[in-house]
Amino acid sequence: MKEFNFTVLKGDKKSRARRGVIKTRCGCIDTPYFVPVATMASVRALGSDDLAALNVQCILANAYYLHLKPGDELIKKLGGLHKFMALDRPIFSDSAGFQAFSLGFGREHNISKIGSIFPEGRETADKRENLTKITDEGIYFKSPYQGSWRFLDAKGSMKIQSNLGSDIIMAFDECTSPLSDYDYTKKAMVRTHEWATRSLKYHDKKQAIYGIIQGGWFEDLRQESTEFITSLPFEGIAIGGSLGNSKSDMHQVLEWVIPNLDDRPRHLLGIGEIDDVFECVERGIDTFDCVAPTRLARRGNVFISPESGGKPENKFRISIKSPRYKEDKKPIDPGCNCPTCQKYSRAYLRHLYTVNELSYFRLASVHNLYFMFGLMEQIRVSITNGTFSRLKKKWLKKS
Repeated sequence: MKEFNFTVLKGDKKSRARRGVIKTRCGCIDTPYFVPVATMASVRALGSDDLAALNVQCILANAYYLHLKPGDELIKKLGGLHKFMALDRPIFSDSAGFQAFSLGFGREHNISKIGSIFPEGRETADKRENLTKITDEGIYFKSPYQGSWRFLDAKGSMKIQSNLGSDIIMAFDECTSPLSDYDYTKKAMVRTHEWATRSLKYHDKKQAIYGIIQGGWFEDLRQESTEFITSLPFEGIAIGGSLGNSKSDMHQVLEWVIPNLDDRPRHLLGIGEIDDVFECVERGIDTFDCVAPTRLARRGNVFISPESGGKPENKFRISIKSPRYKEDKKPIDPGCNCPTCQKYSRAYLRHLYTVNELSYFRLASVHNLYFMFGLMEQIRVSITNGTFSRLKKKWLKKS
């Protein structure tokens, strides 16, 4: 029997921001919430004990890569993702539709969901091999491991996600590139709509399923997709695909879509930098996933609050590898209560990073996730107290 519902607890009077709670069979998610990505059934550099200590509410796993290794059938045999990961929290899984982009046009166009999702300002790079072939029936993927071709359609994606045993799954879709033209984006949207109906037909009825709105950065297509996806009995709604050429374009896409949504939970796929969090929550997003906090940590970037010098210009982070921190006895963020900041100095973390000591990756990732979860809690409290716009102004220096 499916256990899923969403309740809006409080709405912000000055924006579409809202506080709510998603109830699943494995626990609750207080929203708005940032969902850490566990691509290979692991949030990079962290164990499930670390996640529990951070009081993580949920994670998102990657259906495509887990299908390849170790295999979704094996995960099912071992009791599903919750037992496999030793994680007793809700788990989202994607449908592999994003890999249609990341292994396809994303490689050709040198665009990813982190750092260069928006073509504006992106340096030109050599094209790489497109590892996908997309048809109306489904997607052929060239395995990055063996080089063999595999076919995946909506029915197959639903089977994989059922085997994983995740609590919230995504309908099969085609995520388009920001550089795709109108005609191709429309063709991909029509495919996504057909795959959405097939996903509903074949999905495991014990799992909650979200439909995905596509349409790129084209107002009429986004409106058409919004109308179609919301007409179907999905438990939640996700917004995916190309979000335009800049962050202002992304804001415009959300303003086209969100006023036409109902009270079902709303998830924004692949977005999660700090300024994005405020802008997207303000426009009515409940949850979003992104690899940014842990990936940035591994690359030497750690978050700091406005009180410690964080601002939009430095993206609320410092580069710990900088020589200026060689003798710095302060924690990453003096106001942070995370285990890393309570015990270790910037100087020590810089040392670990510069000698490529593996413990650095864990310590920095713990800090960045703790920072994000703390920010989300501040946002939830501000919505309840009616002070969200004041909090946003404090962080982004604008209302």
